[in-house]
Amino acid sequence: MAAKTMQDLLIEELRDIYHAEKQLTKALPKLAKAAHSEQLRTAFESHLEETRGQIERLEQVFDELDTRTRGKHCDAMEGLISEAREIMEMGLAPEVQDAALIAAAQKVEHYEIASYGTVHAYATACGLTRVAELLEQTLNEEKETDKKLNMLAINDVNKKAIQASGQKAA
Repeated sequence: MAAKTMQDLLIEELRDIYHAEKQLTKALPKLAKAAHSEQLRTAFESHLEETRGQIERLEQVFDELDTRTRGKHCDAMEGLISEAREIMEMGLAPEVQDAALIAAAQKVEHYEIASYGTVHAYATACGLTRVAELLEQTLNEEKETDKKLNMLAINDVNKKAIQASGQKAA
């Protein structure tokens, strides 16, 4: 469907992120299984549960907009997940793989932050207060997940990856 109005554009973008979230629910268990750090595994498992809630919230948004809940294939998320899969197949040292998995996960988070920021702005511009509130809640969750991943990388995983590589931390 060609977007004719801002609300049409909003719906198209919502369908894209809806499919992206669905793809992520299939990828996160694989990332958790590939993680060697218990903290990282827990972070992926926790984000899986959060993502399921975000999907439910998107379904509420579609209801608010009185439009059918369906996804539109998200090539961007497919590519990001493919990159994460490549990391798992590289044969990296466990600690180095964890550092790379965090980087891959943060790329996903940054894509989601950009996507939710956009649909939140569209909903706000359209005067869809309830939709904007729901999307802002998810946007804030995505930002918080990114912060948690960053802190895990800085305070633990990257240091272990450097040690495992036989290098000295800067």
